[in-house]
Amino acid sequence: MQSHPQHTSINMPSYGQDVTTTIPISPQPPPKDFVLWSLFNFVLCNAFCLGLCALSYSIKSRDRIIAKDFVGASSYGRTAKIFNIFAFCVGLLVTILSIVLVFLYLPLYTVRP
Repeated sequence: MQSHPQHTSINMPSYGQDVTTTIPISPQPPPKDFVLWSLFNFVLCNAFCLGLCALSYSIKSRDRIIAKDFVGASSYGRTAKIFNIFAFCVGLLVTILSIVLVFLYLPLYTVRP
């Protein structure tokens, strides 16, 4: 056995020579899980429980992201996005329809002198 340290050499370019550097490629960002949008739809636009379904799939997507299963996370994320779009559109439609109906039928119930 050797008791003295091994010599190592480092090849460094001298001043003025071209140095090519390689930049490490960063990993892909995880897929979106749409939790905040799902929470908004669950609280404000929960027509036909679409907001609850969207929130459920968003939480499943976040769990898959934590487990590093990006394929499953993107699948659950896409489903949550579809439920969010439907929940928002139906909630917006119901809100607009309610406002229109209130203003249409409110004059019928006012007291006339």
